[in-house]
Amino acid sequence: MNYSVYLRPLALEDAETAYKWRNNPNIWVYTKHPINQYVTLEIERNWISEVSSRTNEKRFAICLTTDNQYIGNVQLTNIQESSATYHIFIGEESFWGKGIAKLATSLILEYAFFDMKLDTIFLDVHVENKAAQGIYKEKGFKVINDQNDFIDMSLTRETFLKNRDLSLLNVH
Repeated sequence: MNYSVYLRPLALEDAETAYKWRNNPNIWVYTKHPINQYVTLEIERNWISEVSSRTNEKRFAICLTTDNQYIGNVQLTNIQESSATYHIFIGEESFWGKGIAKLATSLILEYAFFDMKLDTIFLDVHVENKAAQGIYKEKGFKVINDQNDFIDMSLTRETFLKNRDLSLLNVH
């Protein structure tokens, strides 16, 4: 099945879905942030409220176009004058391996380079997360450091424009 997604700002009501993801150890296998406490609905609401007010971050919900189902998060953090750091996770396991991360990555990169006018996007990816590495390389990300469990990568606006796939954006 082909999926279509859109991004919308992360909202307080997303906590009712997201707190369950935060307690799923499968989601955190490839991250630098393992589960260190049980996350309650209240903790998740407080977290969303706090991060939503940060001026150097943009956090979005990944939603299916067909039924508006919230299935993951994508964000830009450490936003500076011309750069930011990219993060993503698909919380709904039934959508893993379905191309959702690739679609959401395309959308957030469009936003970063065109709406925010950023010049460089950074990310880190676990050395064992080969699927994500494939997406990032396809988008034009280059390895800048791979001397530990995480590979640091970057993408410039110029490289992004060369590798841009408009078909993923429903742009004609």
